[in-house]
Amino acid sequence: MSRGPRAQLALAVAGVLGVFAVVSGLVSPAVAFSGATFSSTTSNAVSSVTAASDWTPPTVSVTDPGSPVKGTVTVSATAIDADSGVASVTLQYFATNGSAWVTLCTATAAPYVCSWNTTVGADGSYVLRATATDKAGYSTTSAGVQTTVANNLLVVLGDPGDMVRGTVPLTATLYNAGTVSYSVAIQYAVSGTTTWKTLCTTTVSPYACSWNTTGAAFTQGESYDVRAVATAGIASTTSSLVSGVLVDNVAPTVTMQDPGTPLRGTVTLAATASDAESGVSQVLVQYQLSGASTWTTACTLTVDPFSCRYDTTKLPDGTYAFRAVATDAVGNGTTSPVVGSRSVDNTVSSVSMEDPGAYLNGTATLTATASSTAGVTSVRIDSAPTGTTTWTAVCTDTASPYGCSWDTTKVADGLYDFRAVLVDGKSSTTTSTTVSARRVDNSPVRGYDVQTVSGGATPGRLDSGDVLRLTYTQLVALPTITPGWTGASLPVTLRLRDGNLLGFGSTGDTLDVLRSGATVNLGSVNLKQDYVKSSKTAQFAATMVASTTTINGATATVVTITLGSATNASVLRTSSTGSTMVWTPSAAATDLNGTPTSTAPTSELGALDREF
Repeated sequence: MSRGPRAQLALAVAGVLGVFAVVSGLVSPAVAFSGATFSSTTSNAVSSVTAASDWTPPTVSVTDPGSPVKGTVTVSATAIDADSGVASVTLQYFATNGSAWVTLCTATAAPYVCSWNTTVGADGSYVLRATATDKAGYSTTSAGVQTTVANNLLVVLGDPGDMVRGTVPLTATLYNAGTVSYSVAIQYAVSGTTTWKTLCTTTVSPYACSWNTTGAAFTQGESYDVRAVATAGIASTTSSLVSGVLVDNVAPTVTMQDPGTPLRGTVTLAATASDAESGVSQVLVQYQLSGASTWTTACTLTVDPFSCRYDTTKLPDGTYAFRAVATDAVGNGTTSPVVGSRSVDNTVSSVSMEDPGAYLNGTATLTATASSTAGVTSVRIDSAPTGTTTWTAVCTDTASPYGCSWDTTKVADGLYDFRAVLVDGKSSTTTSTTVSARRVDNSPVRGYDVQTVSGGATPGRLDSGDVLRLTYTQLVALPTITPGWTGASLPVTLRLRDGNLLGFGSTGDTLDVLRSGATVNLGSVNLKQDYVKSSKTAQFAATMVASTTTINGATATVVTITLGSATNASVLRTSSTGSTMVWTPSAAATDLNGTPTSTAPTSELGALDREF
């Protein structure tokens, strides 16, 4: 994510004075920056740096009021700031079916307490939070505390989760039922429809039943809404919907790829796996020594392509079998057919061409690893246009590490294969597995960086005020990004799609930009985390502007997209995990001379952090 003014100031102090050894330890990227008055000054003969005396945001938490609650409830928070002190604490609530946070009160002195008249809103589930601001201007928002408001008869159906399989327990709770006897029916309907069918009816508390999702009535991969209806006489009360519950009892498909034989040194172990319903969550690649009864996991993979590099020298020489075990996001698992009779033999020469990367430009580094019990005489690295056998020697190295620099500007742009050829001390040759279809792309303009800035109400969740910033290496002709664009503020739509819709899995949620329903030529950004419910799409009103910056001495285009309101915020998720985003630019955008932009993916620069 982009550094704010406070982080930039901390870096300046470190550079001039050398007194702040770890800037990242002083500044939390999730904290809003302050316009605090400066109160400390340090200077030397050539420079002077002024800094605020309070660098630390306050801590704040909400006291759980219990559940259920009714009538007028006291809501309190605890806030502490050891430096400048707490200036104010704002207490808020959010209804599960609401659209915005509602402020109860703002307290400027301890105890931080509000009275909440729960009768003015609808009964149901609520979340409480507090935001504390210190006297230096820094703010912290607490974790949410959930409670249930029940001033009248209220029916609440427990949430079984976003995805289910097998037999799922469902339980409904009645609040303020008094002495009246109720019959409770738990019902389901295909999401978005109103054709309700009854799963079960019960008259005894707890009002529970089992949902057999494997039944013929349920379509695998379909999402269902679930509700509970309590009836006494002719009067009935219905719970809020538990919406969009994906039913998935279909196991993924998985195939273990043949690693070859004999296996020596560091090899690639790979599997293919797919799941059209909830998506593949994990693939285990396992091996078993001939005669053994147990399988051992060589690597655990969560992102497609499901492959890893494995050092076979950790294994005793012998005959092995290999398999892959795939699990989808809801827990269904499949084991692949076994690939057997594969020999691990590390008593002879082995050589492996290391992958130089999917996209190569400028001077690329080509490396190989090699070993031999007879000694390594030389390692030669060859290249050939993909689809041919016209191998050309790039370099020969006689000492480890084996490799060289390759000037890609001396060959035509396109796809190339690479291999390494080992000559051992007995003059025998061993050829590595080919690394195929690596693209040489010396397009003058490329993606340089992708960053986000949190400007919304909820850290880790796409929200109004959040910013996405795309930086190129050079100037881009703006009308090729979208027709007629001059770089001025332009209304667009930012689209967020679940990674399962694109074959990227649950943690591959992806952004792109639309204008009047057509895709803007910025490419796409894989967020590498889970920000939207399975198989769902969210859209945000947004604005897009262009500016310039300097990258490696060249003037470059920066495109900044600022989010507005979401059209369907109910499908959004909050991520608490850091990620490294990947931006894949569109070749439809060109430089000022009409040369297409490179489509080489660009990873987010800087330390691993939490987005938005």
